[in-house]
Amino acid sequence: MPRLFVAIDLPGNVREELVSLRKELPGGRWVAGDQLHLTLRFIGDVEAQQQRDIDAALRHVREEPFSLTLRQVGHFGRPGRVLWVGMDLSLRLLSLQREIEAALVRAGVPPEERPFSPHITLARLKGTPHHLLAPYEEEHRWFTATPFPVAEFHLYSSTLTPRGALHRREGTYQLTSS
Repeated sequence: MPRLFVAIDLPGNVREELVSLRKELPGGRWVAGDQLHLTLRFIGDVEAQQQRDIDAALRHVREEPFSLTLRQVGHFGRPGRVLWVGMDLSLRLLSLQREIEAALVRAGVPPEERPFSPHITLARLKGTPHHLLAPYEEEHRWFTATPFPVAEFHLYSSTLTPRGALHRREGTYQLTSS
């Protein structure tokens, strides 16, 4: 049974900028550069028929292309569990995420109960002392990546392995201005 999520890929130059933020943080496990993405909706485990329904529903999502700028570093959890980079507010991104959510609900996926919090996960943290995390965040407070265009989003399957998750693209959906 595949474990699915919907995401926007990052261009290579932006991934490189994010990888450059890596620094030794005790208890930090950095996300591999080729796995960095913006999750629009985690779906979870689904049967093959529901995956086909999800794919069909996502093909009806209509939104115009837009651009994003990643900015600032922070963390979720207390103590910190996820180190992330945020982004400038994008009304088009929020609209796209709402359209995807509505399409998934039409395909039989239960609605997401948590509010959408757009971010890129840089590292997973386990026991990272706050007195080391705070200076890292302060050092990267003014981080800004090169703006990039968003012209498509993807459906991915994810397989958990001892070395981390392996992602496979299952579908690509173009954003169009018409």
